[in-house]
Amino acid sequence: MSFLFNIVGLFLVVVTAPLVAELFLVTIGSLLPRRRTLNETANTGSRLSVIVPAHNEESSIERCVQSLRNSAPQGTSIFVVAHNCTDATALLAESAGAEVLVYNDTAANGKGHALRLGFAHAIHRNAEAVLVVDADSVVSSNLIPSVLHAFSAGAEAIQCRYEMQSGSAKFKSEMVSLALRGFNFVRPLGRQRLGLSAGILGNGFALSAEILRAVPYEALSVVEDLEYHLHLVLAGKRVLFLDDAVVSSELPVSEKGETAQQSRWQGGRLRVARTWLPRLLRELLRGRLHVLEPLLDLAGLPIAFGMMALLLALCLPVFWIRLCAASAILVVLMHVLKAIYEGSGRLRTLGLLLLIPFYFLWKLQLIPNVLRASSARAVWIRTDRKKTLRCSL
Repeated sequence: MSFLFNIVGLFLVVVTAPLVAELFLVTIGSLLPRRRTLNETANTGSRLSVIVPAHNEESSIERCVQSLRNSAPQGTSIFVVAHNCTDATALLAESAGAEVLVYNDTAANGKGHALRLGFAHAIHRNAEAVLVVDADSVVSSNLIPSVLHAFSAGAEAIQCRYEMQSGSAKFKSEMVSLALRGFNFVRPLGRQRLGLSAGILGNGFALSAEILRAVPYEALSVVEDLEYHLHLVLAGKRVLFLDDAVVSSELPVSEKGETAQQSRWQGGRLRVARTWLPRLLRELLRGRLHVLEPLLDLAGLPIAFGMMALLLALCLPVFWIRLCAASAILVVLMHVLKAIYEGSGRLRTLGLLLLIPFYFLWKLQLIPNVLRASSARAVWIRTDRKKTLRCSL
């Protein structure tokens, strides 16, 4: 029996090791002083185009375009790609002041196709850089000036802070929001302060025309942001993180919407992991050490599953396994506490952690959907959302 406990414990320690190593690295990194990586006296003269991919977003597109116009200096172009829309998205976007590109091709399903068209159009119109903002989002007033400044100061690729607010007071929604704050803020911040590539989160990211020519945008999976960032990493490019320029959207409120969104994200990451992990490992073995952090990130379990595995290991009657599991749990808790600290309502969020077993049960119920979403036949499906977005930016 002791031998079996050791084998099970070793498996649990090994399978959670990439997640624990990643969280330790980025959380410690997020505590480091801010790095000065740009020329502080740079001007903001770059020609920027904003690309807004939109599929049936009539309830939010006007608010999004108006938010962008409030942030945009004179000369900034705003292009809405109305992609396979069957509602009034195009009409409302145009009335709000955006230039609309109508793109109807049912065979080209997914956000990546809309982005590729938008990028090509912007560069044809002599844009020096492009910024992507999702149609269900609003941006802080300093976002576009901050992006322009970063490009003028030498950045090639940029990711702004991406906040996904809880759409309701439901425990599950607030826990998802907390997890995403760790993923979308603590991790990129840690990478930035360690001098690593911050990553691309799919919303609020910007690319120079030069980098699009060097690394063409051919990421068409359901997690096109992750896929394209891996192409950038292999090309030796680094994404800069702007933690004080914010793009914000709201999580789905309905049970169906939450399930669809979580399954799509995690299933898409699993599919990309199957394809990319062997490639990243080969690059690491060739001495390209800069791929180590992206490899750990891609190989890491979702935090909920990692914590369940570590708690199971903690119950095994083997001292070294318990010691490893306890140490790893402390690392995860350190990361979670950092994410709580960076948000609002800290005391309430701490209290919600007492209900985390119910969150674990929900994540376990998602496994069949995640596996289906990781299939090569899986396609992008729009997530149904609430029609209003609260934002205090």
